[in-house]
Amino acid sequence: MKNIGIGLLFSILWSSASVATKFGVQSASPLILANVRFFIAGILLLSFSYVFVKNKAYRLPTRKEWQQLALFGFLNTTLYLGLYVYAMKYTAAGIGSLAVSTNPLMIVLLSSWWLKRKPKAEEWTGIILGMGGVAVATYPLLADSYTTIGGITLLLVSMVTVSAASVYYATVKWELPNLLINGWQVFLGGVFLLPVTLLMADLSTTKLDTVFWGSVLWLSLAVSIVGLICWFYLLRIDTVKASLWLFLCPLFGFFFAWWLMGEPVTIYTIFGTVLVVAGLYAGQRTKFSGKKSD
Repeated sequence: MKNIGIGLLFSILWSSASVATKFGVQSASPLILANVRFFIAGILLLSFSYVFVKNKAYRLPTRKEWQQLALFGFLNTTLYLGLYVYAMKYTAAGIGSLAVSTNPLMIVLLSSWWLKRKPKAEEWTGIILGMGGVAVATYPLLADSYTTIGGITLLLVSMVTVSAASVYYATVKWELPNLLINGWQVFLGGVFLLPVTLLMADLSTTKLDTVFWGSVLWLSLAVSIVGLICWFYLLRIDTVKASLWLFLCPLFGFFFAWWLMGEPVTIYTIFGTVLVVAGLYAGQRTKFSGKKSD
């Protein structure tokens, strides 16, 4: 029951990020929202790791680790979350949550190129179903101005970026604890994004109201810290079973978008979500059946 509760909590928190971001960009530039979120999450994680955790493993990174953390932070935080937050200004919250759930499928494609691994037939099926599901769910939202072509383009680029970050993460033999890796990569990602924010963000339209701070604190504390702690816990128990909780993210995401943002739930939404979930299952069917991959 404990693992089920943590899995449900992860799915709820992870899928809530799209709606929280949509609220935040109503009060400030997406870049400002992203930068404040990164610095708060990074500083809190690093402070907790170095001040309260009494363990020799919690040390400063070596020169090589700084380089690895910098590249991972640039891909996983600066590019991915920077583009994602900007895309959400022009994309429906439900579509943002649905797109995030396609990451495992994109990782299959990128790992086949990066790690010289040939994708299986069921993985190609999963990719086609997943992308088709996003297209179906997006179609009516384009007509109703909930989503734009530019927003979808940025969202897809951000998905490719985070998938690349995940593949890179898997190729590195990390010796630092997960809390430090996450803390440093989020903080460094914020540092890399700061010059772009100062140059491009319109500070005059920023409203540091309760909506802005509510969004920032939810994204920083609930999603970036609690959500990731739940995810790392699930991964330690069983990587395959952890992946199953991603199936619930589109369902919770569309529910939050309908409940809190008033976004429509249509037959396209339902059918598109079913296609994505089917694609996720098809793409990872070998893992779920307990067979070994080539």
